[in-house]
Amino acid sequence: MTLRLSGGRRLQSPPGERARPTASRVRLAVMNLLADRLPGCRWLDLCSGSGVMACEALQRGAGRVVAIEQDRRIAAVARANLAMVERGLGQPGHAELHCGEVVRWLRRGCSGEGFDIAYADPPYAAGLYGTIADALLAGGWLRPGGLLLWECASRTPPPVPAGWQAVDRRRYGSSSLVLLTAAPSGTSPGED
Repeated sequence: MTLRLSGGRRLQSPPGERARPTASRVRLAVMNLLADRLPGCRWLDLCSGSGVMACEALQRGAGRVVAIEQDRRIAAVARANLAMVERGLGQPGHAELHCGEVVRWLRRGCSGEGFDIAYADPPYAAGLYGTIADALLAGGWLRPGGLLLWECASRTPPPVPAGWQAVDRRRYGSSSLVLLTAAPSGTSPGED
């Protein structure tokens, strides 16, 4: 399979069948939805796979991208893709990739600046959405006003966990996007 960024740049595809790169239609929708937030933002890409979403964010002006991928072979592809985009933009040092299990990595807590956007695209049936959201809140990973964006199966969207509220939902065939923000104190989960 050929994997290309929205600007036409070709990326390496991950080996095997384990990774499910985000469809180009969904990637474009995410980038358009977040266009005003991307320049200079700090982007956290969880369950990164090929790194295509992190690469799109870099290409659209993200100031810092951190990607997490568990599978070592897929992480190597993501690392190479991020490095290629950085070189193409003439901006090395704006991206990093960590190989590790996402929830364990998040539970260590954020030791520096938080992120403006966290994009989570775990395997749809893995049941990780709530656990990831909990770990993001507990670890202080998002800056005030930051967004958590889930890519999930349209037929079985995960419930909004305690401490979060859905601010937007979009459906793109079999994939959906759910935008969440940390709920203000005293707000019930899922309130818009």
